[in-house]
Amino acid sequence: MKLPVNRRVGENHHAVTDDGLSVWYTIQVSPHSRIQEVVFERQDRMPTDEECGRWLQLLMVGAQAVETPGLPGSRTRRFEAFERDPEREAPLA
Repeated sequence: MKLPVNRRVGENHHAVTDDGLSVWYTIQVSPHSRIQEVVFERQDRMPTDEECGRWLQLLMVGAQAVETPGLPGSRTRRFEAFERDPEREAPLA
């Protein structure tokens, strides 16, 4: 599977808190839109709403984060925020 260049996630996008919560943050940018993505993961359990919410407030300022569906039994949660600028989009013919 080949991913677009601006979709690569490296360790510079990754933080681990003292209590073991892993947080990945990426932004995809195009001339007319921006997609922010935050992934939370724990080795022992599913991350809670409270701990995810604290990070989402810090990372996704001014954007409405939506949780994407995950696999049953997963210890990972993923949130996305889509921002569009209709003024900069190409017209539909």
